[in-house]
Amino acid sequence: MRLVKSSQTISIPKGVTVDVKARKIKVTGPRGTLNRDLTHLNVDIHHNVKAGKITVEVWFGNKAETSCIKTAITHIENCFTGVLKGFEYKMRFVYAHFPINVVLSADGSVVDIRNFLGEKRTDRIINLPTGVKAVRSDKVKDEIVISGNDIDAVSTSAAQIHQICAVKHKDIRKFLDGIYVSEKGVIGAAVPV
Repeated sequence: MRLVKSSQTISIPKGVTVDVKARKIKVTGPRGTLNRDLTHLNVDIHHNVKAGKITVEVWFGNKAETSCIKTAITHIENCFTGVLKGFEYKMRFVYAHFPINVVLSADGSVVDIRNFLGEKRTDRIINLPTGVKAVRSDKVKDEIVISGNDIDAVSTSAAQIHQICAVKHKDIRKFLDGIYVSEKGVIGAAVPV
């Protein structure tokens, strides 16, 4: 069944400016600027500058098309959180025998993983995207913290680090070595996964 009109509205937080043009959104805040291209979603996005609100609506949409409203709203809310607070993922090194060595570049843009399962290869290198940096945790021994404004870039970086440490040709129920996400969320308020 098609609904004539479905819509949802969100308020723009204080200290954030938003520019909407042709389903391309630019969000600027104290931590920087984020851009989102939502042209793949069949929705109308209206920016009411005086009221400080953004409305996402769909006309004559079926169930799949109206579900895109919440997707667009969530992308915009993540941009608000990113430019106001930022996102962080904490990752722990798990090993049974061979300690995993992680070398970070001076600016935190390159992660180099060595001695994984005692291997001598040195090609486990991840170049983090622009705006994402990795630092060693001061409080916990085998932990790195990946942080940035863009939740997509931060979570993708954490996934790449996790996937490059996949155990090959062994029983993964027994060989649990790797680098795993232990906490994620807003900077300073990450919650355990």
